[in-house]
Amino acid sequence: MASHLKNHLPGQKSSKETTPRTSTTQAPSNPHVDLDPKYDDYDFPTTAPETQSGHPGHTTREQDAQVYQLRQMLEQAGYTERLDTLTLLRFLRARKFNVEQAKTMFMDSEKWRKEFGTDDLPRTFDYNVNPKYSSIIRNIITKPIEFDGRPVYIEQLGKIDLTAMYKITTADRMLRNMVVEYEKLADPRLPACCRKSGRLLETCCSIIDLKGVGVSKVSSVYGYLKSASAILQNYYPERLGKLYLINAPWGFSGAFNFVKGFLDPVTVQKIHILGSDYLPKLLEQVPKENLPKQFGGDCECDGGCALIRNN
Repeated sequence: MASHLKNHLPGQKSSKETTPRTSTTQAPSNPHVDLDPKYDDYDFPTTAPETQSGHPGHTTREQDAQVYQLRQMLEQAGYTERLDTLTLLRFLRARKFNVEQAKTMFMDSEKWRKEFGTDDLPRTFDYNVNPKYSSIIRNIITKPIEFDGRPVYIEQLGKIDLTAMYKITTADRMLRNMVVEYEKLADPRLPACCRKSGRLLETCCSIIDLKGVGVSKVSSVYGYLKSASAILQNYYPERLGKLYLINAPWGFSGAFNFVKGFLDPVTVQKIHILGSDYLPKLLEQVPKENLPKQFGGDCECDGGCALIRNN
C-alpha cells in the first residue's frame, strides 16, 4: 500500500467525506480510498488532486459498493486482469456508475484487446519502415508537460502525407501505433508522472496540429480521427483529459460535427477546435517553457522534441 495511505484503514471515511463535493477545489491531503489487496499494488499516489465525485478518494459509499460489485461480476465471468480499483472506477465513471453498462464496456474492451493483440503490441509492434520514409511518419511529440504534471501528446497530421504513408503502411498499422502510445501512457508514463508530481494523474492532453491539411486530405483525416476517437472512447475510458485541434482550416469545425456524431457527449466536451490563434488557449494548459518552439513555446530539446520510440 502506498505510504500516503498508511494512516488510513481500508474502509475508513469521515462523515464530511460521505457526500463528495462537485467543485474543483483542492482535495484534502489524505481523503478516503478503498483499495483491494488482491489487485491494488500501486507505487504512486492514489487520490485525485481535485474533489470530483466518483474519482479516487472522492467516492460515496454507494460508489465504493459499485466498484466491489463490478469486480465480483467480472471475476465470476472469468476475468483476472485489469480489475484494480482505479481501472474499474474509470469504467464506472464512463458509464455514470451504471454497473451493468460498465460491465458490458469492460467486457467489450477485453474482447477488443484480445482480437487486436493489444497486450503484446508494446513489446512486439514495430513500424519497420525504411529510414528514408521516417519524415512521413515521425511527427509525434510527447516531451512537454502540463502545469499539473500530465504528459502532452502532439501529433502533426498536417505534416503526414497520407497518400505516401498508405504506400508504405496501412491505416490499421497507424492505429496500432497509436494504441502502443496509449498503452505506454498507462504504463510507464502516467505512473512516472504521478511519482514525480506527487499526485494522481490519470489523463493526458492531446494536441493535433492540422496545419497543412488541405481539401485533398480532409476526408482521410476525418476517417483517421473517427477511428482513433472510437478506440480512445470505447477502450481507454477517462484517459483523455483534453484534445486540442489547432490550426484548423476554414470550415473544419462545421465539418467535424460529422465525427462528433459518433462520440459520447462527455468526450465531445473535451475537444477544442482552434484556428491559427490557438496559442493563448494552449498556454492556459501547457507552460511556455514546456511547449515546443514550433508551436509558440520556448522548449528546444537537444535533438528535437520528437518522440523516441523506445521510451
